Amino acid sequence: MVVTAIPLIRLFGNLIVSIQVSLTDSLIERLIGDITQAIERTQVSGLILDLSGVDMLDSHLTYRIRTLAVAARLMGVDTVVCGMRPAVVMTIVEMGLDLVGVSIALNLERALELLVNRAPERTTRIAEEEGRLEPTEAELLSERATTSLD
Repeated sequence: MVVTAIPLIRLFGNLIVSIQVSLTDSLIERLIGDITQAIERTQVSGLILDLSGVDMLDSHLTYRIRTLAVAARLMGVDTVVCGMRPAVVMTIVEMGLDLVGVSIALNLERALELLVNRAPERTTRIAEEEGRLEPTEAELLSERATTSLD
């Protein structure tokens, strides 16, 4: 059995995973491991799961995508799922499945905009969690540099 590798792309402080193949149980498990390891190794603040190449999601795959989003959140990374085809969306709705706690965007561009617009919130939240009243100047400069689309 051949397992396809799905590239993980780091862009503007975010990890972008564009799935352009049919998902299988073994592929989603491998992908979860690859993504959580990449989050641990790199300084990313957002994860985008682009499902534009996915034709079908069953209840198990939907559950595993949600599990991945929750795991990323627990690692301090916001997740946005984007690019779901109408047939996939209708299947999720008809099966009564839910992606609670997962942000959804129409396409990759909107997903990136969502994460870029959240960047100042994350920097301030991290400062507050560390007991500081405000983020440091270096944090703000770093955040501006990683979220600039210019």
